[in-house]
Amino acid sequence: MALKLFDKLSQNFIELLNDKDDYNIIIEVQNKEKSFTAHSNILKHRSPYFRRELENIQPNENNIKTITVSSISAQIFEIILKYIYGGIVSLENVETIFIFDLMLAANELELEELTNKLEIQLIDIKASWLKSHFSLVCTIFSKNNFKKLENFCNDFIVKYPNLIFEADDFTSLPESTLVSLLKQDDFQMKEVKIWDYVIKWGISQNSALPNNLDEWTQENFLTLKTTLQQCLPYIRYFHLTVDEVLDSIKPYKKILDELLWDEINQHLLSPERPVKSIILPARSVLVTELPPRAARVARTARTARADEPREPFSTIISEAHAAEISTWIDRETTIYSPTNTPYKFELILRGSRDGFAPKTFWEICHGHAGTILVMKVKGTDEILGGYNPSAWDNSNIDGKWIQTKDSFIFSLKTKFQNSILSRVKYFQNAIFNMRKIEQKVHGPYFGHDFCMKSLNSNNFTLDNDCYYRHGGYYEKPIRKLSDNFSIVNYEVFKIVRK
Repeated sequence: MALKLFDKLSQNFIELLNDKDDYNIIIEVQNKEKSFTAHSNILKHRSPYFRRELENIQPNENNIKTITVSSISAQIFEIILKYIYGGIVSLENVETIFIFDLMLAANELELEELTNKLEIQLIDIKASWLKSHFSLVCTIFSKNNFKKLENFCNDFIVKYPNLIFEADDFTSLPESTLVSLLKQDDFQMKEVKIWDYVIKWGISQNSALPNNLDEWTQENFLTLKTTLQQCLPYIRYFHLTVDEVLDSIKPYKKILDELLWDEINQHLLSPERPVKSIILPARSVLVTELPPRAARVARTARTARADEPREPFSTIISEAHAAEISTWIDRETTIYSPTNTPYKFELILRGSRDGFAPKTFWEICHGHAGTILVMKVKGTDEILGGYNPSAWDNSNIDGKWIQTKDSFIFSLKTKFQNSILSRVKYFQNAIFNMRKIEQKVHGPYFGHDFCMKSLNSNNFTLDNDCYYRHGGYYEKPIRKLSDNFSIVNYEVFKIVRK
């Protein structure tokens, strides 16, 4: 048996870092505006980058070597140096962009352990930030050192492409990322829409192209064709309808090879006649919505071991909570047993996985009826939620109230309190489907009593804009405090009878 006593060791090495008597390395950062002292034996054994640099630098008359690292800020390098010596990284009270930049710096200095830990931290804890800064994140993939992040982003956009393609910064997506996505057979978007977005992306890369397509010259079409030469081979042309070809492809036919355009038309007239062009398979559409990474797991489920532990169905509520909610849905007086509940809770949305922007809720939950919303309140660990028996609808130009007698809101049992159920009182104003223009700010609404909002940051976890106030639309208060709050996480489940 080995006794692993690392705390004191870490403390002693941090003390060595702070000892200015025995150093033999000076590291200049941030355009030489600040310098740090260090010890060559520690640096070269902790980082291949520093090992190579030290081998190529001659010492001065005092036997001290100076290394310049201009691309890293002093604040980030100070954290990295403490990690090199003590193995400790404090991420308390830092913004996510700082963690992202720290990861890039750790990668540059070839600190593999720290890079991997920060990459996992971003995926597990900061998923919503990754999705809202998708274009920025994608710029790092060409370095080929962030495969976990790249797979995470690809999984997300394949499942929810609208959230990325309709974003304001879509056109800044790197070409390599766009091509990688176009190669996916399970890309969840109609092929003609994919074509439209590819054209939009290509035009945005060439600001000199005329706005009016009727004014385009042969040279303009050649410019677009050159820009999209890596993308065009992955469009599934032979799975488009006649109207889609006429309306979307034909206006840009000059960017296609003449043979391909002729064979697209031939295929529409005579689908069985062979063509010389490559016919890619039609993209598959998922029948049920799975978590992004789970979609791939499902394909190999038959070979999985039966005794492998299952991932919990929720990160917020327990099986006992689900049984209690099921009891409320059926208006029973005796609470169901967790092993004998008549409903299955199918996850539709998880904030930590899919993002905390209000628009994400409306994009993912649109059309789903019979849903349970649950959230954990930041700072109190309260679990609040609501049941909507009707469908969420993101297509309203004007807002629209849902009339129902079956909706309810609730707070669930924790170690501090028992569960509280509050059924709708004013049936005509039970649930509000927000008008489209306000879906960037407003999430789900239960009467005027309970809602999710984010007015400034586009993130339910950052603004204190979610609120509960007992306004009388529902029977009784579900929490003691009537105030605004932010959340730690939230989930939406579709309730399906077993």
